[in-house]
Amino acid sequence: MFPTALWHCFIWKLWNPQPPVCCLSTPSNVPKIQLRLAGQKRKHNEGRVEVFYSGEWGTVCDDDFSIHAAHVVCRELGYVEAVSWLPSSKYGKGEGKIWMDNVHCNGKEPTLAACTSNGWGVTDCKHTEDVGVVCSEKRIPGFKFDNSLLNQIEVEDIRIRPILATYRKRVPVTEGYVEVKDEGAWKQICDKHWTMKNSRVVCGMFGFPSERKYNTNVYKRKQHYWAYSMDCSGNEAHISSCKLGNHLNVDAEKNATCDSGMPAVVSCVPGRAFAPSSHSGFRKAFRQEVPQGNQPLVRLKGGANTGEGRVEVLKNGEWGTVCDDNWNLVSASVVCRELGFGSAKEAITGARLGQGMGPIHLNEIDCTGFEKSVTDCKFNMESQGCNHEEDAAVRCNIPAMGFQNQETWYWHGDISADSVVMSGVKCSGTEMSLAHCRHDGAHVSCPRGGGRFGAGVSCSETAPDLVLNAELVEQTAYLEDRPMFMLQCALEENCLASSAANTSITSGYRRLLRFSSQIHNNGQSDFRPKNGRHAWVWHDCHRHYHSMEVFTHYDLLNLNGTKVAEGHKASFCLEDTECEADVQKQYECANFGEQGITVGCWDVYRHDIDCQWIDITDVPPGDYLFQVVINPNYEVAESDYSNNVMKCRSRYDGQRIWMYNCHIGESYRAGGFARYTGFNTEINSQCLPPSNQSQREGKLQGWLRPFKECFS
Repeated sequence: MFPTALWHCFIWKLWNPQPPVCCLSTPSNVPKIQLRLAGQKRKHNEGRVEVFYSGEWGTVCDDDFSIHAAHVVCRELGYVEAVSWLPSSKYGKGEGKIWMDNVHCNGKEPTLAACTSNGWGVTDCKHTEDVGVVCSEKRIPGFKFDNSLLNQIEVEDIRIRPILATYRKRVPVTEGYVEVKDEGAWKQICDKHWTMKNSRVVCGMFGFPSERKYNTNVYKRKQHYWAYSMDCSGNEAHISSCKLGNHLNVDAEKNATCDSGMPAVVSCVPGRAFAPSSHSGFRKAFRQEVPQGNQPLVRLKGGANTGEGRVEVLKNGEWGTVCDDNWNLVSASVVCRELGFGSAKEAITGARLGQGMGPIHLNEIDCTGFEKSVTDCKFNMESQGCNHEEDAAVRCNIPAMGFQNQETWYWHGDISADSVVMSGVKCSGTEMSLAHCRHDGAHVSCPRGGGRFGAGVSCSETAPDLVLNAELVEQTAYLEDRPMFMLQCALEENCLASSAANTSITSGYRRLLRFSSQIHNNGQSDFRPKNGRHAWVWHDCHRHYHSMEVFTHYDLLNLNGTKVAEGHKASFCLEDTECEADVQKQYECANFGEQGITVGCWDVYRHDIDCQWIDITDVPPGDYLFQVVINPNYEVAESDYSNNVMKCRSRYDGQRIWMYNCHIGESYRAGGFARYTGFNTEINSQCLPPSNQSQREGKLQGWLRPFKECFS
């Protein structure tokens, strides 16, 4: 029989060109060191490389460092390989000595100490040159962690194993033994030195925001223990950041013993989204801290999956983003726990989950990890130097709900397959499973049967995110009395109100509310029309193909929300009018070109083109709400639909119109806009702009005062 470690090495060599550390012998003249990944980590498997040598922790200089050296570091820590390495103290500057400089590895060394360098502590580097690595998340099977030097936790895997019948039947699993996989075998942890701080870290890793006490009398002693305990401070996102606790006693058969102790058990509190209904036995679910107005202070937007997204914060009634300066796992975990998830799996930087809109509320966040909300952390309110290209995001640990074994799939249709299992399905988009959406239940009603009429999906990891420039709408809105003889093309395309059919072509006119719209794609993938080229429609009036019949709705509503006028823009051609400096245009309407909006680009419909208006000829003077909705029928998938609505207050006196307080649907506190829409009070006349020609030219002056001052 092979020893376990040798068997793992044999299997490894069959499939991998590079041997793992367990298969390599360390020369006797190479000193014994230990490594750890430290600093401002955004994942548990990345960080600043630190070396424990001669009784002291130190760093490694980035001079001559290579991916080969990174592979050696990662394998020495039990990871399969390195993904990348980062120079110039990207994870923050270390402290103490710089142990290694000008490191040269061929990638096959069993330890970083076996690579050549200037010598221990011989360097001309500063800590601004500390090197970091990103390791793969996959662990080396059967990896044995050598703890003869220090106290870093590196195990192959960890799990919560339910023991009581009550918890074995529940999804998610919230209580059970904490077991670690060490040298290919699952082992319990002795509870002799176990603390609630340890439980908090473990619960966080499995998607639970907090921990609770459990009944110790229902659990029995076990014999197969891990040889160590762990010592967590409670704010770690992963046990690999905890310190190793006391070493257990070893009996004659070399089994670790837990004298008068029991296996460590955790009991976790699920977030409300993951807690089963009350009749299924959960007595307590984690409740998010919310202010008196019942409005959460933090939300995630733009993520493709539950528990991930761009971090947005509510401040002074307005949603804004967080700058990614100093953004790390500890601060990200505060956000995750606040929202009812576990600790953070990844602190995401560089607006990788889409750029936000509005102000950047927080910068240089510094959390201890125990705050109830990220707004309780220390932070810099100044955001100079930050822009939305630096919006912070997070990917949180969420509980295993068993949906991984559920398949929702698409096939091209089989006319004989007419069995329908669900009908009348209506989802809000936040459900964890299709089964959680509203549907007809057992009373399935699908008159045409299944087969080619069955529902199908096409899935993607990324999606576009369209946002209208509200400020431009406010600045460019004006009225035009346009003669009917100049509106024949618009009349044919149904761009005018129904009464236009009775208006004299020679002497009549229509009063048009004109404005420009600038639609940005702030998402992670291009916005492409649903229909292929074969379904595009040629428009003689505009001399190009329109790829979407309904792309935006333009509406004028009274203060009760009733529609009094609407834009009838027939259809749209989508193209990149302008792009950010480093983005190339891809889409153009002319010459039957490809249509869409590239990430980082925007499509502009100028105020002076046909149908870019609302016909308000029949609208009486008064106060109104102006509304634009992008992608109103959800024909194209987006990562965030909540920012597809733009609203403005408007006042029409019969001759002039004023637009003010234009904002994206959720830029202000939900319901905050409704505070004002129900008012019948008069607007302070000082809040209205002077009557002058600049209004017609779309150059409204900076007369707008804070909205609250505009009501008497």
